[in-house]
Amino acid sequence: MRMSVLGSGTNMHPARAAAGYVVETDQLLVFDFGPRTLVNLRKLRVDRHRLQHFFFSHYHADHFSDFITFFFDAVFHATFAGTRPSLTIYGPKGTRRLFTTILKEFPSFSPAPFPVTIKELTDQTIRIGETRVTAATVVHSERLHCQGYRIEHDGLVFAYSGDSEYCDGLIRLCRGADVAVLDCSFPEQRPGKGHMTARDCGRVARDAAVKRLVLSHFYPIAERYDVVRQAAKEFSGRVTMARDRMRITCG
Repeated sequence: MRMSVLGSGTNMHPARAAAGYVVETDQLLVFDFGPRTLVNLRKLRVDRHRLQHFFFSHYHADHFSDFITFFFDAVFHATFAGTRPSLTIYGPKGTRRLFTTILKEFPSFSPAPFPVTIKELTDQTIRIGETRVTAATVVHSERLHCQGYRIEHDGLVFAYSGDSEYCDGLIRLCRGADVAVLDCSFPEQRPGKGHMTARDCGRVARDAAVKRLVLSHFYPIAERYDVVRQAAKEFSGRVTMARDRMRITCG
């Protein structure tokens, strides 16, 4: 299992793309797809025309807006250049309404020249090939249903918090993960509602017995502090600060 970071920042971060990750198992899975992540996908030489499975944690724009550009390109490619496989969109409550509207209202998006399926996936596990994907509710926004994901393949586990505060649902999701990518929006000196500080991330990793912690989703303020050291106050395992286009092999 391998994870590639498409974006480790937030919406208008001056040096990082917003949230996005590709996980490679026997499948190729995308988790969130925020601004500027499509450019990094191409720089990583991932064939965008092979992508079939997109999982979204929630619908703040910094977690999904590049999907619109991606989909326009996919329609153009399938219409004028070559075929592409079917595409499935997974996400929390509200996914069907949002993407049905996008596909209906954006010019040339509907009917797409390839099958498109929209699935609301909440607090449940599905299997795609030999890969298990679990969606679990986390605490982020009172106005949105937000969730993280757990990916299991060949005895290895990758966990992704999406945007989240420290909460029981996130601990369960990350339990025993080989790699956990967590929302490290802020340093402990400048906490913010709906997100975690670096020290919160360390607490999650410790309480969930994670093997390796990857801090990500940085607001610029986080990078003025040693967030790795702050997380290490709570977690004695390996701590890494994510960077765009970083690749990590689980196990």
